[in-house]
Amino acid sequence: MGAHISAETMLDRRLHMVNGQLRAGGIVDKALLTAFLETPRQRFVAPEYESLAYLDRQLLARGAAKRKLMEPLTLARMLQAAMVVAGDRALDVGGGSGYCAALLDAVGAKVVMLESDLGAAAAARAELKGRANIVVVEGSLDRGAADRGPFDLIVVEGAFAISPDSLLALLADPARLVGVDASGEPSQAVLYEKIGAALSRRTLFETAADTLDGFQPGVSFAF
Repeated sequence: MGAHISAETMLDRRLHMVNGQLRAGGIVDKALLTAFLETPRQRFVAPEYESLAYLDRQLLARGAAKRKLMEPLTLARMLQAAMVVAGDRALDVGGGSGYCAALLDAVGAKVVMLESDLGAAAAARAELKGRANIVVVEGSLDRGAADRGPFDLIVVEGAFAISPDSLLALLADPARLVGVDASGEPSQAVLYEKIGAALSRRTLFETAADTLDGFQPGVSFAF
């Protein structure tokens, strides 16, 4: 469906997404805006959705059985709130086919992308090949690539219906975690910040996202 759309048209659509959606939606971080402008989202969505890549909607990730990419504005607002900076050691949980990992890399972070959907992880590994600052790891999302932590930043690309304690335990000091809390209604994007022994939680905005495997009610993580 998107195979016959020219690269020039895709670039025009990407520019429109950055100006018409992200800037209009309050995104002012220049490095983040540049990352979205330079990263071709159509290469990370399932091929049948390429023509829809720059609409502000969730789309099935390339290669995935069920994992979706978050809406661009939702993802951008979460990343802006998390204040991503060059040199951050970042964990991208439920990273799908690698779109967010590519954005984080563009901002200068060192990224571990964790995915339990094997098809999406394979697509990410193929698309991100050659990017020295990104490692794609397959595994349970609630385990959080513990052997590669701690992390300055954890981006949860989806919702958790229970407290993400297993991920919070992987935060460095100082550090932050951003994701969607679906433990109540309405679900909300939230930012956790860790400084020393103190952990704070701040609500960012209302949004909806698929609850990630390992973070449904009744699931517990044993240390």
